[in-house]
Amino acid sequence: MIAPADLETCRAMIRTGSRSFHAASHLLPARVRDPALALYAFCRVADDEVDEGSDKAGAVLSLGERLDRIYRGQPRDHAPDRAFAAVVADFDMPRALPEALLEGLAWDALGRRYQTLSGVLDYSARVAASVGAMMCVLMRVREADALARACDLGLAMQLTNIARDVGEDARAGRLFLPLDWLAEEGIAVDAFLADPRPSPGLARVVARLLQVAEVHYRKAASGVSRLPLDCRAGIFAAGHIYGAIGHQVAAQGHDSVTTRARTSGRRKLALLGLAGVRAALSPVLMAPARLHARPALEVDFLVQAAAQHPRASRSETLIGVLAQLKAQDRNPA
Repeated sequence: MIAPADLETCRAMIRTGSRSFHAASHLLPARVRDPALALYAFCRVADDEVDEGSDKAGAVLSLGERLDRIYRGQPRDHAPDRAFAAVVADFDMPRALPEALLEGLAWDALGRRYQTLSGVLDYSARVAASVGAMMCVLMRVREADALARACDLGLAMQLTNIARDVGEDARAGRLFLPLDWLAEEGIAVDAFLADPRPSPGLARVVARLLQVAEVHYRKAASGVSRLPLDCRAGIFAAGHIYGAIGHQVAAQGHDSVTTRARTSGRRKLALLGLAGVRAALSPVLMAPARLHARPALEVDFLVQAAAQHPRASRSETLIGVLAQLKAQDRNPA
C-alpha cells in the first residue's frame, strides 16, 4: 500500500506538472487513481530530471539505479520512489515497461533524431505507450487486445505532444519530427533549429503527424470497452483532452512554433462530460475490426511484456543504451 503522505506528495506533483492527466484522473476509481498518481509522479520526476538537468546522461544513469532499487524493494528515500515501489509490488508490474520508459529517456539524453515515422513511433512507444500499458496493469487488465489499444492511446498522445511542442523543442535544440518528412518539404534541419520559424511546409508536416495521431485515437477508443466499467470514462477523458490539443494546433493553422496550443479549464470540463457519455455507450461504439487489430510493430514488445508479466532481468537494449550513455559521460564531446 502507498503511504498516505507519499500519495499526497504525488498528487501535488501531478496537480501542477501533468494537468491533463490530473483532470482525467478525477473520473477514475480510487483503486486505480491512487496507484496511477504514483506512476505518473515517478514518470514526471524522471522526465523532468532528464529534460531540465544539465547532466542528462547522469540523470538517466541515476534513474536506472533508482529503478534497480525499486525492484529490489529498497527504494530511495523519496516519495515518488517509495510510492512507485509499492505499485510495483502490489500489481506485479512487468519490469520491461518502466525499463522501456527509461530507454526512451536515454534516447533523449543521447539527442537521437528519427529518420522515419516508424522511428518516431519507436520513441513514442517507450516514453508514452509504455505508460498506457502500465495503466492497464493498474486496472488488472492483461488481455492483449486491450493492451494494444492502450498503447495506441499512448502513441496518439505522444504524437500530439510532438506536434504541439515543435517550437519549444526546437528552441531547446530538440527535434522529434520525421526527418524524411522535413526533407520532402525542403526544410533544412540545422537551419530550422538555428532559427525556428513557421512555414507552409512545416505546417504540412505537423498536419500529417496529427493525422497519424487521429488514427491511433480511433483505434484506442475501440479498446475502452475491454476496461472495467468504472475506468472507462477516465480513459476516454484522457484521449479527449489530448485530442483537443491537436484540434487547437490545427485551428492555429498547424503553427506550433510561434504559439503553444492549450485547452481551457471550461473546455476540459466539457470533455469530461463527453467522456462520461462515451463510457456509457462504449459497448455500442466498439468497432471489432479496430479492437482486434494487430498492435503496431513498434509497441508489440510492450503488449507481450504486459500480457505475460515477466519480472525478470533488464533488457539487452536498455543495457546497450545505458552503456552508450556511460561512454558519453566519460568522454564528453
